[in-house]
Amino acid sequence: MTLLGQTIAMIVFVFTCMKWIWPPILQAIEERQEQIADGLAAAERGQQSLDKAQAEAEDIVGEARKQATTILDQAHARANEIVAEGKSDGTKERERQVAAARAEIEQETNRAREELRGQVSAIAVSSAEKILMREIDSKAHEDILSKLAAEL
Repeated sequence: MTLLGQTIAMIVFVFTCMKWIWPPILQAIEERQEQIADGLAAAERGQQSLDKAQAEAEDIVGEARKQATTILDQAHARANEIVAEGKSDGTKERERQVAAARAEIEQETNRAREELRGQVSAIAVSSAEKILMREIDSKAHEDILSKLAAEL
C-alpha cells in the first residue's frame, strides 16, 4: 500500500510538474537561447561593422597621407620658386645698383675732368699772363681755351 501510495504521489507530482512547472521553465530556456542567438548575431554584425569601419579608416588615413604628401610637395615647390625669385630679384637689384654706381662714377669722372680742365685753363691763363706780363681777356680767348681743354 505504501508503495502504491508513493507511486500515485509520484505520478501526481510528475503530472503537476509537467503541466504547470515544466512549460514555463522550457519557455524561459527557449527565450534565453533566442537572446543568446540574437546576441551572437549582433556581435557578428558588430564585428563585421567594425572590420568595415577599420577598412574605411585605413582608406581615409591613406588618402590623408596622399593629400599631405601632395601639400608638402607643393610647399617645397613654392619654396623653391620663392628662393629662385629672390635670387633673380637680388641679381636684378645688384645689376641695377652696379649700373647706378657706374653712372655715378662716370658723372664724378666727368665732373673731375671738367674741374681739371678749368684748373688747367686757369693755370694756362696765369702762365700766359706771367709770360706776356699782361692780362689776357678770358672771354675773348675762350674758344682757344676750349680747344686746349679738349686736347687735355
